[in-house]
Amino acid sequence: MADHDDEAPATGSAVAKSEPQKISAGTAVIPAEPFENPGEPPHRLRVTDKDPVEEKKAARQVSTLFFASVIFSCLAVAAYIVFPIRPGDTGSIRLNNLFLGLGIALGLLAIGVGAVHWSKTLMPVQEITEMRHLTRGTDATRAKAAEVFELGNKESGFGRRSLIRNSLFGALAAFILPGIVIFRDLGPKTDPNVTLRHTLWKKGMHLTLDPSGTRIKASDVTLGSAFHVIPEALLDSDDLLEEKAKAAVLLMRLKPEDLHEPAGREDWQYNGIVAYSKICTHVGCPVALYEQQTHHLLCPCHQSTFDVTENCKVIFGPASRPLPQLPIMVDDEGYLVAQSDFHEPVGPSFWERDR
Repeated sequence: MADHDDEAPATGSAVAKSEPQKISAGTAVIPAEPFENPGEPPHRLRVTDKDPVEEKKAARQVSTLFFASVIFSCLAVAAYIVFPIRPGDTGSIRLNNLFLGLGIALGLLAIGVGAVHWSKTLMPVQEITEMRHLTRGTDATRAKAAEVFELGNKESGFGRRSLIRNSLFGALAAFILPGIVIFRDLGPKTDPNVTLRHTLWKKGMHLTLDPSGTRIKASDVTLGSAFHVIPEALLDSDDLLEEKAKAAVLLMRLKPEDLHEPAGREDWQYNGIVAYSKICTHVGCPVALYEQQTHHLLCPCHQSTFDVTENCKVIFGPASRPLPQLPIMVDDEGYLVAQSDFHEPVGPSFWERDR
């Protein structure tokens, strides 16, 4: 056997070799020693941390910003009163929006700047690293969180710095005043129950065409016709749109025998000419569609339908009561005039009704 030690192995022979393992260029290699954690940067003390005088100065600055917010909020309220919006005057709208907006914006800005200045100069700034954990911690963790909140209160000085705390409360309380004043001013000056029960119509007032204001003669109203009508005094009203929303009327002429007026209303029409409120009793849309053949009035908003021959009673749709009728008559010159105002509230049936 010794004679063959130097011979080369034959082809196919099993040979065990120890060679270094080749590693692919894309294989991840984990080093034996990880990178060293650099840690947090060194903490730098602020001027307020070193000098008690600067700390008091910063506290006064924060309080001053909060008090300034109170002043700006009050100025916003004053501007809303001093610069009222006058109907038809676009300049008054610009002035009101300008000074009201400036007061509210500066009030909110002062609170924001004061809060930021407070956090940057007086609250603790130690850097910490918090490890991620489950959304809900254990009871011990939750108790620790409450302790941290209590500690934060002590460190921020919120409970201790009464001047800052009270000025902040004052700024937040004053900041809502402009909103309260603005929204309160949206309410009506007078009792809406009284306002909605009456329109511009009164005894002897002429019926006129909308929008020209031309008086209407009874002879001009032909069978099957429909006129959009307003009271003659409307064009001289200071609140034209508001009054028109209550006093608008539809005028129609039918054959007298087609009308079935209830007892007591026989003289509310003139030779088949009737006038009814144009304001739908559902949600107040204008009832402007008249079907000449069926004598039906149709509201385009929700399809409430009223029968003119039956005192405009509801025959279809969500409206709950008939359109109010305007009593009319003819003056000495043949013009149509009102006998009185409507005998019931016009428009939607809601809280202004007695029942």
